[in-house]
Amino acid sequence: MALNRGLGALLCVLALGGCTPRIALEAPKEPITINLNVKIDHEIRLKVEKDLDALFGADSDLF
Repeated sequence: MALNRGLGALLCVLALGGCTPRIALEAPKEPITINLNVKIDHEIRLKVEKDLDALFGADSDLF
């Protein structure tokens, strides 16, 4: 009877040992490609400044 309990406990330990969770970190096999389309436009501010200069130059009595 004790032998059956010991054998049962051993089988349970072996069965639970097979259920060990596995965590693995692996590098990707293909390189990571990042496409960035960045457009910096400062022309708009320059146009506004020129337009304001022309407006304030023509109507100097605004302020």
